[in-house]
Formats: sequence, C-alpha cells, structure tokens
Amino acid sequence: MQKSKNTRMIENGRIYIMATFNNTLITITDEKGSPIVVDSSGMHGFSGTRKSTPHAATVTAGSAIQKAIEKHNLRKVDVFVKGIGQGREAALRVIKSAELDIDRIVDMTPLPHNGVRPPKIRRV
Repeated sequence: MQKSKNTRMIENGRIYIMATFNNTLITITDEKGSPIVVDSSGMHGFSGTRKSTPHAATVTAGSAIQKAIEKHNLRKVDVFVKGIGQGREAALRVIKSAELDIDRIVDMTPLPHNGVRPPKIRRV
C-alpha cells in the first residue's frame, strides 16, 4: 500500500532567494513560513564554480517556481532577497517573467553598522 502525499493548495506564498558567492538557494514557503519547495543550484547538476553563475540561478528559480505552481497552485507571492551573489538578479528576472502576481520585493541583505575592530597599528 502506497501513502498518498497530501498536497496543500496555497494561493499566497513567499519566495526566499539566498544568493551567496558559491551557490543560489531558492525556498518557496506558505504565508506562515513552512517550506513547500526547496531548490539549489547543486540539485540541478551544477558543481564547483558553475553553481554561482546566473545561468544556474535561472535554471534553479524556474524549476522551483514550476513545482510550486503545478503542485500547490501558487498565484501571489512576496519575494525576499538575501546576499550579494551573481544569481540574485537572474533569479528575480525569472520570477518576474513567471505568471505570478508579485506583491512586493524586499532586500534582506545584512549590512554591518560599524564592522569589526581594525587591527592594531603596525610598528617596525
């Protein structure tokens, strides 16, 4: 006997884009924050330095959005972007071209207020 997965229909959701220098992670959640679809560049066969390219981010974002639309009927989203990697703009372009209604785009990249303490003065 095979268990049938209970797929929830979620009209409104959130898309989190985490773009680092080494990878691009896409997480699609419902309004409460429980993940529905999780995708990364490494899951699509990209390895090493190719994981951080804009092409890898495009493939990853497109696949994650298709899964969310087909399985969970996702229609309206809020987009949260974090990080300064190359895949950030590419993933946003894919989301804008999808048939999703984007409510808002928020940049959550952490910025240092003062930074770390500088090293002591070098004496020769």
